Amino acid sequence: MKTKQFDKILIANRGEIACRVIRTAAKRGISTVAVYSDADRDALHVRMADEAIYIGGSPSRESYLQFERVLHAAHSTGAQAIHPGYGFLSENAAFCRACEQAGIVFIGPPIAAIEAMGSKSAAKQIMEKAGVPLVPGYHGDDQDDAVLKQSADDMGYPVLLKAVAGGGGKGMRQVWSSDEFDEALAAARREAKSSFDDDDMLVEKYLTQPRHVEIQVFCDSHGNAVYLFERDCSVQRRHQKVIEEAPAPGMSAQLRQKMGEAAIRAAQAIQYEGAGTVEFLLDSDGSFYFMEMNTRLQVEHPVTEMITGEDLVDWQLRVAAGETLPKTQDELSMSGHAFEARIYAEDPDNDFLPVTGRLAFLSVPPQSKYVRVDTGVVQGDDVSVYYDPMIAKLVCWDESRDKALQRLIAALKQYRIAGMKTNVAFLTNLASSEPFREAELDTGFIEKHHQLIFRQQQINACKVLSLAALFLSLSAQQQMELSRRKSTDANSPWFNSQRWRHLGAAKLAHQISFNGVEYGVDIANQGNGCFAIGVLDAVVKATGWLEEDCLHACLDGHVFDVAVAQYNGEVTLFLEEGEARFQRVFADLGNNNESARGNGLRAPMNGTMVSLLVDEGARVNAGDSLLVMEAMKMEHTIRAPSDGTVKQFYFKAGELVDGGAELLDFEPGG
Repeated sequence: MKTKQFDKILIANRGEIACRVIRTAAKRGISTVAVYSDADRDALHVRMADEAIYIGGSPSRESYLQFERVLHAAHSTGAQAIHPGYGFLSENAAFCRACEQAGIVFIGPPIAAIEAMGSKSAAKQIMEKAGVPLVPGYHGDDQDDAVLKQSADDMGYPVLLKAVAGGGGKGMRQVWSSDEFDEALAAARREAKSSFDDDDMLVEKYLTQPRHVEIQVFCDSHGNAVYLFERDCSVQRRHQKVIEEAPAPGMSAQLRQKMGEAAIRAAQAIQYEGAGTVEFLLDSDGSFYFMEMNTRLQVEHPVTEMITGEDLVDWQLRVAAGETLPKTQDELSMSGHAFEARIYAEDPDNDFLPVTGRLAFLSVPPQSKYVRVDTGVVQGDDVSVYYDPMIAKLVCWDESRDKALQRLIAALKQYRIAGMKTNVAFLTNLASSEPFREAELDTGFIEKHHQLIFRQQQINACKVLSLAALFLSLSAQQQMELSRRKSTDANSPWFNSQRWRHLGAAKLAHQISFNGVEYGVDIANQGNGCFAIGVLDAVVKATGWLEEDCLHACLDGHVFDVAVAQYNGEVTLFLEEGEARFQRVFADLGNNNESARGNGLRAPMNGTMVSLLVDEGARVNAGDSLLVMEAMKMEHTIRAPSDGTVKQFYFKAGELVDGGAELLDFEPGG
């Protein structure tokens, strides 16, 4: 194959991966073209690229999945190749074929390789012939529900239902007993149909304490193949990875080589080219089983880059241009340890429900050779309902696992976001937990250590309330000073920022809401920048000043800086112990009446109604499934809060639903 140097490439993706590819292309002197939807008109990847082409509406099916528009954008700009990133069109064989027919290089594997791994059942058969160990399971063509259930019954529970065309945890359900099977199968089929337009399923024996270990492979068009060691991705929620690390803790050199060579056999069995990941389940006895092969770059590829010093996107560009691999297996080596934490807009306390909103305040930890932040957003951007709610990937490296983990925890504490709920506190608790420090990893880690990871932050209320009162007073002084400067009457006492009073020092009373409790706090200005704060039967001596988004404070001799963010009447203090949010409570003047809520159930967020599971007028029991919504690529089942009757549904299947909207009229009662 003759090598071809690219002058311009198009990135058929968005968010952090589009920005990631643009950075490497720029280093190589390659011009980049971004594509964007209505929701992404002002997105970071659009601003970073040399050119950007509009391709359609906000939903991905109207834009990023419209490969004819993507190809037209490539043609119109003269792009010679397309990098698909991950997700969207990255594993779409039809798109790959269309690129080939259009004379545009697809920066990824050949069509046949995508097709071979696109079906999980076909992939299992190929791997079996290649001598790659498999988990026991049913991978047959007969998709009758009864056949699948009988296979599960024969295999013994628990089992794992997986969409044949699946990926990213979509169309996947754990089933722990026979009486759960039918509902789980129906849900998995719906999700698979929605995500992949294919609801065929396979059934596998579910290993109860496995680790999820994957091997990064790379192949070129000249017959060369290497593995760039392994990543441990065991810590997951909703079958999606939360924190990944490389290398895998406790991995012996012999097992690493054995798994790496098995991964190479898997890649060579389908004549692979480019970056790929072979995923295995690793049991406690050292046995491992093939799960699937992802024919693309993985979200967690930065940890491999951090321990190898290699730029995997650069490797992709070289291989796509027809070059040989930059290094042989013997030339590859590992150095140190790396973690990646995925920062999401989601509510861990509500089953990791995705959230939307504006990044009203965003401050990331300083980047260095130890800390890397891959993101596609900046302060002021919106996290919309249309795409995955990942905000960023925080990657930390150091010479050992312990040192790298310490850097990760410190960086998480420096990652500050206000305006929406995120998983930063959850990640901090997880990374700080003793079982994680000791690398006691398996795919059930979060469930097993739920109480430890979901513990409430212990933040001293007196400290928070003192800082709140100090911040409010300093903010008021700041505003008065601005008003004084704007005043045409410099002698007016109303604009005296010193708050002079003929009866003595000014004393203000604040009502502050913190953690759902209202507190009365007094603060007296004693002059010379000193305050006396009366809070919780104590008096705190305080000084401080405001500087942009930072409160410089001294409380009873303890000096420290606190990042502060204000949004929609709420103030967030970013403390060493965690985030503390408070609101100033104003007197009720009779205009804050809230309309009474009915007996309905509300939508947790914007989404689409998928299915109504019971009839109107049906009597149901507490916990029964009533309806299914889909939002941000995930299904959410709404269940009966108590025994009662479904009086009326307010939406039909397929209709869009606004977050907070009443979904149905539910009448509780036995």
